[in-house]
Amino acid sequence: MSAQVLDGKLLAKNREQLLKVAVDQLIAQGGRKPALATILVGDDPSSATYVQMKINACERVGMGSKSIILPAKTTTEELLTEITRLNNDPEINGILLQHPVPEQIDERACFDAISLEKDVDGVTTQGFGRMAMGEKAFGSATPAGIMTLLKHYDVQMEGKHAVVVGRSPILGKPMAAMLLNANATVTVCHSRTVDLAQQVQKADIVIGAVGKPELIKAQWINDGAVVIDAGYHVGGVGDIEKQGLETRVSAMTPVPGGVGPMTINALISQTLKAAQLASL
Repeated sequence: MSAQVLDGKLLAKNREQLLKVAVDQLIAQGGRKPALATILVGDDPSSATYVQMKINACERVGMGSKSIILPAKTTTEELLTEITRLNNDPEINGILLQHPVPEQIDERACFDAISLEKDVDGVTTQGFGRMAMGEKAFGSATPAGIMTLLKHYDVQMEGKHAVVVGRSPILGKPMAAMLLNANATVTVCHSRTVDLAQQVQKADIVIGAVGKPELIKAQWINDGAVVIDAGYHVGGVGDIEKQGLETRVSAMTPVPGGVGPMTINALISQTLKAAQLASL
């Protein structure tokens, strides 16, 4: 058996073509050019790279972007002031606060200050609650991108046992909620889980969302399982050890080129949706 490659890079590229058509149509109908504001606090090079990738994606589909770079010593109050200004700017449809922020900043307070209508990265408590309850809200970008990828490749989720390794508020927890809403049976594992290997062995779908290189071992994973790796670390490895999986599992994401491009695609897709809603 050869595993199907869940190619997020290719899917994102194809979806960008459709997004560009939709952006052009919105503008032609008299709507404002959709625009995403990105906020980067500090000078972490990895964060700066991620923000630039999102700005580049906006440009490719004809959307506008506004880059805001704040010094590492920025306070919570100063960041909240900037977010409030963007909330009140009619030319901005989406706000992305790049994670993580410096330790002196109350990140949760700043995330929750983003207006629900502009929470295109799906980071607010209110947005998470609405999404989990099956109400309209923008989903957290990485889980939303993963769901789009699974649906595109017709991966069956209903009735399947999904194991999510990781419980962060912007990845593991919303991923579990989205899978539950798709009628999967979901187990969430974390640093206090007893016998992680045994839990992973039960999975039809394994989601690596823990942020530790190759924590999840290939030998734990069932033959025929679907493997989604949301991690990316130095050396081009993910959260899941891949050696030998390509001949045993039914489908898997590459690292890189799987989840990452779909995260960005979800972000710009939701920014367009916010612009469309604002034009009604």
